[in-house]
Amino acid sequence: MSDESHLPVLLKETIEAVTTRAPYWEEASDAGLYVDATFGRGGHTRALLARLGPDDRLLAIDRDPEAVLAGERLMAEEPRLTVRRARFSELARVLAEQGASRVRAVIMDLGVSSPQLDDPDRGFSFRASGPIDMRMDPDAGESAGDWLNRAEEKEIARVIRTYGEERFANRIAAAIVRARPLEDTRLLADVIRTAIPARRGARGVKKSDDATRSFQAIRMHVNDELEEIEAGLKAAFEVLEPGGRLAVISFHSLEDRAVKRSFRALASGPKLPKGLPVRASEVEPEGRLIGGPVRAGAREIEANPRSRSATLRVLERRSAQGARP
Repeated sequence: MSDESHLPVLLKETIEAVTTRAPYWEEASDAGLYVDATFGRGGHTRALLARLGPDDRLLAIDRDPEAVLAGERLMAEEPRLTVRRARFSELARVLAEQGASRVRAVIMDLGVSSPQLDDPDRGFSFRASGPIDMRMDPDAGESAGDWLNRAEEKEIARVIRTYGEERFANRIAAAIVRARPLEDTRLLADVIRTAIPARRGARGVKKSDDATRSFQAIRMHVNDELEEIEAGLKAAFEVLEPGGRLAVISFHSLEDRAVKRSFRALASGPKLPKGLPVRASEVEPEGRLIGGPVRAGAREIEANPRSRSATLRVLERRSAQGARP
């Protein structure tokens, strides 16, 4: 595995966003609890620990057992760090187990991690042969292969169309059903490729592999990713203390739309009937958008091509009283 596969994207921008103190905080040096809700291999966690004070604490969670093992090795060297295995939608429960209810900031780096993609046994990629698994947590739920080998053609087509935004979903689903049973990622990719006509970009150069969208869709379905993102964003925002920030990095349009929609709703306040005699100050929104979407610059993209599709959005929890409780 190359070192590049472990480079966290938008690292500087993310760390700065969650460590910038709200102007109405009374004690700039007051210690707080921070959360890395997608530990992965700890790139953001390490950078955040380097920025935090000696009395700050950091909770890192991940549902991938291999990521948790990596986190536990780091935890043995870092007394400020606690690592737990969980989905980020379970954040409130994990906090309660730690005797906490509020946090200063939460980082979420969505989608599949580079170590997961690079391991053929996890089945996320078709670059090498491996079992068609694709589960973020290989100990829970149904594997992608088991689902593909039992699902009805219409269901497979719906998933590929919805989560992959694939126009040839019906043809791909039919080809998958004809080729069953499927057990190898490369074979699955070949079946997908042969089901659709060649697609080429400018000057006859293919923009991406024809199997990419379908693999993304199947992975998102098996892991309930969009549902988990929506639940995770809600859980993370609810545990923020006033002035606390939620920083989310997404990697494709479906993820980013889900984040953008949730953030806008939290930053817009409740929808009230027209003509209702309510002052604006009485319906102030709970959240405040911090800047616009942040994307990687040319230098980062050159060093880490994975950052090309990354988008960072940041939301701050407001204080209605204008001061920290």
